[in-house]
Amino acid sequence: MGDEVGRQQFTRDDRTRYRTKVRRCLDVFARMLEESRFEFDRPTTGMEIELNLVDDAGDPAMRNAEALEAICDPDFVTELGQWNLEINVAPRLLTAGGITEFEDVVRTSLNEAEHKARGVDAHMVMIGILPTLQPKHLAVSALSGNPRYALLNEQVLAARGEDLHIGINGVERLQLTADSIVPEAACTSVQFHLQVSPESFPAYWNAAQAIAGVQVAIGANSPFLLGKELWRETRIALFQQATDTRSDELKEQGVRPRVWFGERWITSIFDLFEENVRYFPALLPICDEEDPVQVLERGDTPSLAELRLHNGTIYRWNRPVYDVVRDQPHLRVENRTLPAGPTVVDMLANGAFYYGLVRMLAEEERPLWSQMSFSAAEDNFVAGARAGIDAQVYWPGLGTVPAVELVLRRLLPLAHEGLVRMKVDAAERDRLLGVIEQRCLTGMNGATWQARTFHRHYDHTALDRPEALRRMLRAYRDLMHTNEPVHTWPVS
Repeated sequence: MGDEVGRQQFTRDDRTRYRTKVRRCLDVFARMLEESRFEFDRPTTGMEIELNLVDDAGDPAMRNAEALEAICDPDFVTELGQWNLEINVAPRLLTAGGITEFEDVVRTSLNEAEHKARGVDAHMVMIGILPTLQPKHLAVSALSGNPRYALLNEQVLAARGEDLHIGINGVERLQLTADSIVPEAACTSVQFHLQVSPESFPAYWNAAQAIAGVQVAIGANSPFLLGKELWRETRIALFQQATDTRSDELKEQGVRPRVWFGERWITSIFDLFEENVRYFPALLPICDEEDPVQVLERGDTPSLAELRLHNGTIYRWNRPVYDVVRDQPHLRVENRTLPAGPTVVDMLANGAFYYGLVRMLAEEERPLWSQMSFSAAEDNFVAGARAGIDAQVYWPGLGTVPAVELVLRRLLPLAHEGLVRMKVDAAERDRLLGVIEQRCLTGMNGATWQARTFHRHYDHTALDRPEALRRMLRAYRDLMHTNEPVHTWPVS
C-alpha cells in the first residue's frame, strides 16, 4: 500500500482483468519457488516504526504534510491519518554490532526529525494508540492527503456496504460507529522484517505465529482509546474491526476478515499467497503492464506487482513478503504484532526477543507447532492483547501458565541461544534481553505504566479524564526521549 495509485473508479472489466493477472502472478511465483530463484545468504533484518504527532498539550497534531516538509528525509513517509508518520529503517545484519547500529540510526533520525517538526508545532510520540484521540479527530477529513488513502477508504466502505461498527469490551466498554476507515489510523505499530530462504519460511512463519500471544503480552502499549480503558493492547481489536470489509451476514457465513491471524500451520510460503488469492476479492484492482511469464522466461525477475498489491491489502499479523532488490528476489516474514514504543531501546529489546526466539523454534527437531493447535496460538494472541503482561497463555508441556513465568523460565534462554547462533554481540543480547527480563520481574510494560499513571492523576486529583490523559501523555513523551526502558519509569 505504500505505492502511489492513480485510478479512482474501477469497472467489472478492471476486476476481471486483475483477477486473471493475480492468478498469473501466483503461477509464476510457484515456478520461482520450484526453480529456487530466490536470493538468500544471511538473515537480513529490517524495521518500520509508525509515529504519532501531537501538539504541546498532547492532543493530536494534524500536520503530517507540514512535518514531512520540515523533516525533509526520504526515510519518513505519510501514514493513514494526518497525525501519523512512518520511518523506514534500512535493513542490516544483526552481527558485528548490528543492533546497536539500528538503535543509533533510529535515535538519531527521530531526534533530528523531532527538532525539525517542532518548527510546525508538532512533537513525535511512539505509542500503540494515542490516548488523547477524541471522536472529533476520526472524521474522514483526517485522512492524509495522498490519494491512495481516500481510494482505500472508498473501496473498503464500498465492499462493506455500510458504516463501520466498533465494539470493544475491556476494563471499560466502547461502542463506536464510523463512516470512514480513519479509526484504523489510531493503530501505530513497529514492524520487524526477517529475510529467510523459501525452504525455511514455513518454520519461521509458524514460529512467529506460535509466539505472537507472548509478544503482545510482554510488549503491550495500547490501553486507551477515545478516553476509555479497554484491552492492554487495544490496537489488536481496533485494527481487526476498523478494516473489516464484511457485513454481519458475511461474518455469519464464515467469510474471512482482512485482518487475519490465519487458520492453520503452513508447509510453504505459497500456502499464504494462495489463500490470499482464493479467499479475498480485490480492494484495488490496479494492473501493471508487465507480463510476469515473459519476464521469467527471458531470465529476468518479475515484480509480481498485482500479487504484491493484493498481499498488501490483507493484514496478517505475520505477513509473507515477496520483494525484489537490485533485480534479486527475496522472501521475508513481516512481524506486525507489536505496538510502537515506548522507547527505541524497548522496541529493540522486543526485536531481539523475537529474532532470537523464532530462530531457535524454527530449528527445533520437533517443531512447537506439531505439539500445539493453531487455535491455541490464536487464543494466546487474544489473551495477550486483552490482559497484557498479566496474561495466562497455553504452552505445550506446561499447560496454561502466566506469560511472564513462561518468558522467564523457558523463552528467554531460547532467545539468548538464538541470538548466539545469529552471532549477535554478547553485550547487545545481554542488555536487550535484560530489558525483557526486568519487564517480567517488575510487571511493568508500556500499557501498565500508562494505566497506573493515568489513575494516579484521575483517581486522586480534580483532573477530568481528558486532562488526566494529556498529563500522562506529556510525561510519557518526556520519558520516551530519555531512552530509558519503560520498566524503570516512575509512576507520577
